Amino acid sequence: MNIVNKLTVRHLKQNKRRTLVTIIGVIISVAMVTAVATLGVSFMDLMQRQTIASEGEWHVLYKDVNKEQLKAIKNDEETKKVVLSRDRGYALLEGGQNESKPYLFIKEYNAQGFKQFPIELSKGRMPKASNEVVLSEHITSNAKVEYKIGDKLTLEVGQRTMPGVSDHVFGQEDPLQLEDEKTSESVTNKTTKSYTVVGFINRPTWEATWAPGYTVISYVDENTIGANDPVNATVVLKKVNSSLYDHAKDLAKQNKIGVPKFNNELLRYYGVTNNDNLNSMLFSLSAIIMAVIIIGSISLIYNAFAISVSERSRHLGMLASVGATKRQKRNSVFFEGIIIGVISIPIGIICGLLGIGVTFWSINSVIQGALGVTEKLTVVVTPLSILIACAISMVTIVISTYLPAIKASRISAIDAIRLTTEVKLTGKAVKTSKFVRKFFGIEAEIGLKNLKRNKRKYQATVFSLVISIVLFLTVSFFTSNMKKSLVLSQDRISYDISVSSGNLTEKDFRLLKSFSSLEDVTESSVVRELNMNTWINEASLADELQKMVKQDKNMLENGKFSYSVQIDALNEENLKAYAKEIGADYKELTNRDHMTGIVIDTIPYEDTTTGKYVEGKAIHMEAGQSIDLNFNYEDSKNETLINKVKIVALTDQMPMGISPAGIGGINIIVSEKGMEQLLNEKLHSYVQTSLYLKSKDPMKTQEEIEEIKESKMYVHNVYQGRQQEEQMIMLMSVFTYGFIALISAISIANIFNTISTSISLRKREFAMLKSVGMTPKGFNKMINYESIFYGIKSLLYGLPISIAVMYLIYRALMNSFSYGFTLPWISMIYVVAAVFVIVGSAMLYSSSKVKKENIVDTLKQENI
Repeated sequence: MNIVNKLTVRHLKQNKRRTLVTIIGVIISVAMVTAVATLGVSFMDLMQRQTIASEGEWHVLYKDVNKEQLKAIKNDEETKKVVLSRDRGYALLEGGQNESKPYLFIKEYNAQGFKQFPIELSKGRMPKASNEVVLSEHITSNAKVEYKIGDKLTLEVGQRTMPGVSDHVFGQEDPLQLEDEKTSESVTNKTTKSYTVVGFINRPTWEATWAPGYTVISYVDENTIGANDPVNATVVLKKVNSSLYDHAKDLAKQNKIGVPKFNNELLRYYGVTNNDNLNSMLFSLSAIIMAVIIIGSISLIYNAFAISVSERSRHLGMLASVGATKRQKRNSVFFEGIIIGVISIPIGIICGLLGIGVTFWSINSVIQGALGVTEKLTVVVTPLSILIACAISMVTIVISTYLPAIKASRISAIDAIRLTTEVKLTGKAVKTSKFVRKFFGIEAEIGLKNLKRNKRKYQATVFSLVISIVLFLTVSFFTSNMKKSLVLSQDRISYDISVSSGNLTEKDFRLLKSFSSLEDVTESSVVRELNMNTWINEASLADELQKMVKQDKNMLENGKFSYSVQIDALNEENLKAYAKEIGADYKELTNRDHMTGIVIDTIPYEDTTTGKYVEGKAIHMEAGQSIDLNFNYEDSKNETLINKVKIVALTDQMPMGISPAGIGGINIIVSEKGMEQLLNEKLHSYVQTSLYLKSKDPMKTQEEIEEIKESKMYVHNVYQGRQQEEQMIMLMSVFTYGFIALISAISIANIFNTISTSISLRKREFAMLKSVGMTPKGFNKMINYESIFYGIKSLLYGLPISIAVMYLIYRALMNSFSYGFTLPWISMIYVVAAVFVIVGSAMLYSSSKVKKENIVDTLKQENI
């Protein structure tokens, strides 16, 4: 180690406080980068494991392949595992008691399929031959026949078809087809199959509650594959990357296989997608967020080193006076950066990992309790994430030390010893407005002159505050908009179970309402629905329709466009709560003189041309206007005007159970009295009545309803699908608030670090002010005014820069979504308040230590 480096080490030891502050600043920066990288990797890992646990692990599906095609798939260099499967078909369940689930659904897998898909054996063993099956346990609880291991089953297995729809074969994703409250489908192309029951499995997670068949799993023998009896080949790949899409399509084309299907639900959590818009969005967002994080890290470390060099000016000048070259002085700063980095980077990485670990430990129970998630958030540390954290940290230290090092190399011996480069005074430089002294007093003027006199330290502090403001607002805006985008892409299902029926008798209606009193039900809503039509003027059409109409005027009839209208009547209790929530007049909604309603005028939908998720106006109308309600009876060729509904309010909020009508349609929420005003004898038979329930145990509640419901009532359990959507939103919320908490902590640490160090370096200055007669009260006023000047200046720069970055993030999100740009006003108000509170606290905390210093000792002091 050369003499200059030895002196650098000695100087660091002598100025322990300043060295410690610098090390802590770098540790916080490294911990932030590590935490963000680890959070991203861990979050993706959780979603991968959760998707595999519920849906199985696979990447590409080739449907209906023969032996030769299967051989080509197996021999492909990218193939790791191949699962063979086949939907053998449906057979009627003997003694079935659930009218909406009358079938057994026979699905076949090879041995690998039993490993790759979440099939949980509860009794017996898995099938080993094509004439063996395992049954789902919940079959026994829903059928009069009790099955046991060793039972022989003879089934007529076929396909679900519907008269008049000969080309379409219905699958498990299609609910039972009904018409006039009766089953309108049948099982055709039957083949007699004999099976032996060899075991029982838990209900598969992929079996939707509305699926018409109970799952029965058999074995597919590769030797039975023929031209007329193909199988589906589900492939697990060796490497998951963006090239898999083109590779799979090329393989299918070369071997004359149909278009492959991709497991996009799982692949997206590997960061792989074939959606160009989504790719652009993810790339843009990643670039913006990483840029913000790196700039924040650089600012934190740069401030520490800039203040360090400022304080070391005299030390560096002394080195120059005894012959140190520019290169040696520059390398002295770089060497200091290396020492700080060697100490701080490992500690920062450990702190980042520990912080994320504690966060995950504290939120796992909340997530599992609230949503029933089977997988846990675990800290996933990959060599790549650690290397990225180290690389970013080292780059930020190099960048942060570069400018101070260049500055250090240029300091001359005389200037450094006299500190003439630190404070350059001219009358113009420290000139203040007469307004400041007149209205705020001499203390404010001195405070402002202090800031002007110590311009570099003042700018460093303001820069730190600006970065903190930008970090907080940017992350807050990013995460809130990601949540909004996620909600836009969901179906807005806000209930667990729906029970629906056509025209009900009074007895049936009482029975339907009684389900609201079941033990686990937490919330309920009775909705009566009637679908009607109306004609809307061109000027009032949705924006998308207006574009279409401009291109093709033939879409209009007499200058108007036909809209579908979904009239939804809420019961008194739910309507009162809904009206209060959106600020509508409940009394006006129950007006007996004329029919009134609330129009849902803003809805989310997927644009079919661009593939974007859009939030837009369903209709352009105002409160007080009326809408004609027409109905087309089956025995009439023309529409009949039934009534008019006056708009009481317009909103974008949906009541529980109501789904958006989509573009070209509107939802109108009315009272039960309003619905009665609309109905006549004929229309009563067209009303659909539904009960929507939220339950603590949806599966149990469904079973209770099934036991007591009437035959014409249909139960639809959407809990599993909705649970997955809520899980995504919940995890997004964890990411949001965790990241905001992290950024807030870093911002506060950044500000305290900068201000406290700056105040410490001004001890001699404050001692001089006290020596010429400044009172403690005057000193406090000066410090307070300095805090205000810091806050105002940082907000003047920070807010516009934040808005610009937020707009860039908004433009990136618009690659996949479409909604208006809105500023996060609440977050901005928080920031304004926080800036003054944090700056004031930092100034008071730092100045409180300065007050205790002896004036004479401080004026003599060389090292801080």
